[in-house]
Amino acid sequence: MFSIHPMNPPTILIVEDDDLQFEIYEEALAKYKLVRVKNGSKALAQIRRDPPHLLVLDHVLSEGELGLDFLPEFKELLPHVPVIIVSGALEVRQQMAALQGPRRAHYCLPKPVDVHALRRTVETALHECGETEVVRQFEALERSHRGDAQALFSRSTDRLTRQNHIVESLGKSKERPNISALAREFKVARRTIIRDLQELIRRGQLKPEVYPEWENPPLEDQA
Repeated sequence: MFSIHPMNPPTILIVEDDDLQFEIYEEALAKYKLVRVKNGSKALAQIRRDPPHLLVLDHVLSEGELGLDFLPEFKELLPHVPVIIVSGALEVRQQMAALQGPRRAHYCLPKPVDVHALRRTVETALHECGETEVVRQFEALERSHRGDAQALFSRSTDRLTRQNHIVESLGKSKERPNISALAREFKVARRTIIRDLQELIRRGQLKPEVYPEWENPPLEDQA
């Protein structure tokens, strides 16, 4: 996340060949450090020399170049830098394509650009996109894995407790296990109790004769 300090403002690379449009950027984004180039080839050279914090990209550029043609290369060099496309020459399908995929832009604004929308978008991109976005994704992934691990541990503990109880219960009784009663006691499905019995027999904690059908339980037991 960037804190805008007048002595060290974020650098925005503007890829724009129209002088009047760049004047709009100079006025609207005066608190940032702006660097301008007029086509994609010069942008690539500039990025290699001095990577920006944000990229504003026009589509129709000087020398017949098209901004979207350079987007994959820009994202290869700047994988965590937000890209804002500002163009009046894009069809809806082109806008959608630019905003999708692994080498995508973050925003697409139309021309003539609304300076208020431009300022808001730039500020949001600098504070919420790029490296900050990647950190949030990793944190969310870690939380998800922790939650999965905790749930798995809880289920494993419950199963172990249930199976120990089954071993103790059947060890004291000579009667066949009442699967329905066990399912009600532990608030699980009958098939869960059947799996417990099969597992206990495979591990040698119960004798096969305790549940003779353990290898091929009746269909009604699996319901």
